[in-house]
Amino acid sequence: MSTEAPVTAPARVTVIGDALIDELRDPRGAREFVGGAALNVAVGLALLGEDVTLVAMLGDDEPATRIRSFLRDYGVRLVESPSEHGTSRAVSDRTDGEPRYEFNEAAQRRSIRFDDATRAAIDEADLVVVSCFPFDDAEQAAELRAAIARPGERLAIDGNPRAGMLHDREAFLANFTAAARDAMLVKVGDEDAELLLGAPLAEFVEQLRAPSTREAESGAASDAAPARTPAVLATAGREGAELHAGDAAVHAGIVDLPGAVVDTMGAGDATLSAVVHHLAVHGVPSDASDWAAALESAMAIAAATVRHEGALLRVPAHPSEGGS
Repeated sequence: MSTEAPVTAPARVTVIGDALIDELRDPRGAREFVGGAALNVAVGLALLGEDVTLVAMLGDDEPATRIRSFLRDYGVRLVESPSEHGTSRAVSDRTDGEPRYEFNEAAQRRSIRFDDATRAAIDEADLVVVSCFPFDDAEQAAELRAAIARPGERLAIDGNPRAGMLHDREAFLANFTAAARDAMLVKVGDEDAELLLGAPLAEFVEQLRAPSTREAESGAASDAAPARTPAVLATAGREGAELHAGDAAVHAGIVDLPGAVVDTMGAGDATLSAVVHHLAVHGVPSDASDWAAALESAMAIAAATVRHEGALLRVPAHPSEGGS
């Protein structure tokens, strides 16, 4: 009889959001990378061993061909939504120090088509991840929520608002908050809190974890079983990150790995990928120590990622440096 532990099948994960060309300009010149927050998360999860499908908008042009090829190289299936305005492009200009971001018309008008192929990819998934979705479009937000069954058991969501793509801040905040409260896991950052609320990150976390107005008015939150709230992954740059789940709140600082920090562009996406991967492998943590292990692993992966140019997820070279 074999004594080997059974091999766990990869989780089926569908990621919904953006895919684009990142153009980086700095004193050394201009360079292009295949990117987009959702694409980064999808490729990151594939690198961590999951079975991944990306739902994203692409045009009928050369940049789209590059994106398709990139996804094939990493084993990520693609369900395309068509774009009348070509493929999205983001320009990050760092020639004068602080980065300035510009987005083309396609990025500003991004949308997902919830057709049969998209709905099938969602229905077949064990986990669904949403990142950089146009929550300021009420119709798109409603279609997204209608398409995902059992969000509290399998949805992870990162609003990832971008000032250059934000048309209606109040609508984005309202629709993102409504979707987030139904989710299993929500990621927010300090820059998200400033852009959407004009408030500190802690205030945004508190708002996302508060019972909905409907629950508060009906008294549901005061019943024997408290209202369910999502786990919140809160990232704060150099201050590290926190995970809030139930009564647990754990913090992890920046992980110090060999080598210089080269590019922080993919840190948040790598962190989300790693936490979702931990949930796929181990299930939802049951206590603070389990959440701490998930967060520490994610921060080690983020630290490895920022030591390379571009947003491609990297795993620390040695097991002692983190990983899951």
